[in-house]
Amino acid sequence: MKPSMLAKLDQLTERLQELNDLLMQEDATANMDNYRKMTREHAELGPLVTLYNTYKQANDDAVAAQDMLSDPEMKDFALDEIADAKARIAQFEIDLQKMLLPKDPNDERNIFLEIRAGTGGDESALFAGDLLRMYTRFAERNRWQVEMVSESPSEIGGYKEVIVRLVGFGAYSRLKFESGGHRVQRVPQTETQGRIHTSACTVAVMPEADEVEDVNINPADLRIDTYRASGAGGQHINKTDSAVRITHIPTGIVVECQDDRSQHKNKASALKVLAARIKDVQLREQQSQEAATRKSLIGSGDRSERIRTYNFPQGRMTDHRINLTLYKLDFIMDGDLEELTNALVAEHQAELLAALGDES
Repeated sequence: MKPSMLAKLDQLTERLQELNDLLMQEDATANMDNYRKMTREHAELGPLVTLYNTYKQANDDAVAAQDMLSDPEMKDFALDEIADAKARIAQFEIDLQKMLLPKDPNDERNIFLEIRAGTGGDESALFAGDLLRMYTRFAERNRWQVEMVSESPSEIGGYKEVIVRLVGFGAYSRLKFESGGHRVQRVPQTETQGRIHTSACTVAVMPEADEVEDVNINPADLRIDTYRASGAGGQHINKTDSAVRITHIPTGIVVECQDDRSQHKNKASALKVLAARIKDVQLREQQSQEAATRKSLIGSGDRSERIRTYNFPQGRMTDHRINLTLYKLDFIMDGDLEELTNALVAEHQAELLAALGDES
């Protein structure tokens, strides 16, 4: 392991001891906000320092076994001990490097998932509905809550555009690599000649923003319009001006919400989506800068970038960023995304490890 990483691990070990001392003081809980910060930091550092101590013990075991090589009766035993210690050290180094990787501050957040039909007309809208079901089923497998925020249904089914809120710890960390263009190849329901068509949807995954801390929205920059909701919803929803459209004048971002009978609730939902979209713009600008200097799995933030193809006749899904092809399309469309998301996370970690190695 590089000396710079060892030095950092020594510093974190000292910091953990410092936190132990601070938390043991009688007045530790006098400032509860500070106490919570310290306990959170202690909980994060504890497993890392424990692993580092195990790593150092493995190194000590290797040195001790090395000293036994000069004894003919202990030589075979010593060689086995050295081989075992080296194997453990190699794995500990990988695990420690992963734990030292910079954490994405948004990983634990809830998300807004936005799916828009693109090229392909009605077939694209139907595929948008299929994608929504896929992500909804994945959310259910993870016991996340799914809330409909806004929807624009297509005449024959599916959606021209739909936004849902997924509420669950770590939702962003699991789905943040889904943003981009999703292409489908299949025979549409409306196709009489049995020809395969290609259409596409765009997906945007936005971490839910804390409107106060994360995004500074000046009320003077907002234009808020109310209007009568259209579509299904019964007499009440169509007879009152409950729908809300909010325009953020500096960025031109427009958010509409009409899914609730209450104008107040629609406005609150629209403001949350607006904050997430503004935060998303900021993240994409940052990703674009990073992509200019190094390859990034998240990409440049360009939503039109094709990331995946779903080929129904061949029953396969291909993620073009990591060259992964899985022949289990029926399971994937039913929300079985674990293998895919794990592969994307692993690739992202490999990128970060490579960048960490270049900096060290």
